[in-house]
Amino acid sequence: MVRGAGRTARGSVWLTGKTRRSRGGGGQPSGLDRERITEATVRLLDAEGLDGFSMRRLATDLNVTAMSLYWYVDTKDDLLELALDAVYEGLELPDLDTAAPGSPDPDAAPDTADAPDPEWPSHLRALATVYRALLVRHPWLSALAGRYLNIGPHALVFSRTVQRVVRRTGLPEHRISSAISAVFQFVYGYGTIEGHFFGRVADAGMTPDEYFQHSLATATEAPRAAEVLAESRNLMAARGGDTVAEMFDHDFTYALDLLIAGIEAMVERG
Repeated sequence: MVRGAGRTARGSVWLTGKTRRSRGGGGQPSGLDRERITEATVRLLDAEGLDGFSMRRLATDLNVTAMSLYWYVDTKDDLLELALDAVYEGLELPDLDTAAPGSPDPDAAPDTADAPDPEWPSHLRALATVYRALLVRHPWLSALAGRYLNIGPHALVFSRTVQRVVRRTGLPEHRISSAISAVFQFVYGYGTIEGHFFGRVADAGMTPDEYFQHSLATATEAPRAAEVLAESRNLMAARGGDTVAEMFDHDFTYALDLLIAGIEAMVERG
C-alpha cells in the first residue's frame, strides 16, 4: 500500500470562501473579528514562534475561549495561513506604473519578456531587500511559506511584482522562472538563517556581537572547528564590517550583486 494512500491534500483558506464557522448555539463572540484574531496570531508567533503557538494560548491573549476562535476559522492551519499572508501587507514595493501601489490590477496586461527596463536591477534589489527583512522580522514565516499554497491577496501582490520586474530584465520567457528561483530562493535561505541567528541571540540574552564572539570562542575549543576557523579567519576579516549586522549586510549585498550580474550576462549572451 502506498504510504499516505486515501489521504486528501489540504486545501487553502483562500479557496473556501468562508468568513467564519458557526458551532451552533449562542451568538457570535463580541469584540472579535478575523482581522483582530489574525493580528494577534502574528504577535504571538513573533513572540513565541511556531512551537509556542496554540489556539488555547491565542485565546488567552485575546481573553476569549478557544472555541470562540472557531467562529472565524475552521482549523489552526487556516489561522496560520491567514497570518502568513498578513505579514506581506504594507511591504514597500517598487512602483512599476502598472497598478496603484499595494494593489493588483486584474485588468492590466501582463508584461512582455522582450521589453527590457533599465530600472530592473534597482527594482529587483528593492524586492530582495524587503523579502529578506520580512523573513528576519518573522522567523516563523519561512516554515509556513513551504507548508501552504501562499495565495493570499497580499502575498500575490508581492509575487506579481516579482514576476513583472524579472520579465523586464530582457531574459526570454522560458528563463523567467529560473531567474526568480535563483534570486528569491537565495533570499529565502539567507533570510531564514539570519532570522534563526537573531532568534538564538534573543534566547541567549546577548547582543548579536556578544553572541558572535562567544560562539567563536566556544567553537575554537573543538579541535576540528578550530582548524576550519583558522583557515577562514582571513576571509572573515576581509569581508568587512565592524558588527554582525554589517557583516550580514555586506555578504547579502554582494551576493545579490553577483546574481544580478549573472542575469545581465545571460541577457547579453542572448
